[in-house]
Amino acid sequence: MDIKGYQGYQGYKEQGINSMSQGELLLLLYDELVKRLLRAGFALDKENFELFDASVDRSLDIIRYLDDTLDMQYPISRNLNRLYDFFSFELNRVKAGRNKTELERVEAMVSELRDTFRQANKNAEEEAASLAQAQGEGK
Repeated sequence: MDIKGYQGYQGYKEQGINSMSQGELLLLLYDELVKRLLRAGFALDKENFELFDASVDRSLDIIRYLDDTLDMQYPISRNLNRLYDFFSFELNRVKAGRNKTELERVEAMVSELRDTFRQANKNAEEEAASLAQAQGEGK
């Protein structure tokens, strides 16, 4: 791909991200986190420790970002903060000991949290659409 093609692709990608809702962006981060954790597991199976370390490090970066963006005025944020601290602690242990069982446990918990956010986002979108429809009928 030439430089113009690459720049066009980057612009297209940025436009797509900029048009996403906060819920969609959150799900994108969780999807990437799950992908990195799965990649870490595959790398560990193949004893590719460089890829394993890079995947765990990227997972920790995503968790740190999720934690940094919490709005602490809400009680759920405090709970998520503790959960992100737990994930970070466990992933640092996983990285140090190259423990596949613990990695799979963290990945399962992250996947479950992602699915919960996905359902909450879907419910919020349905509620917003229903409200918009009700307001449209009221005119």
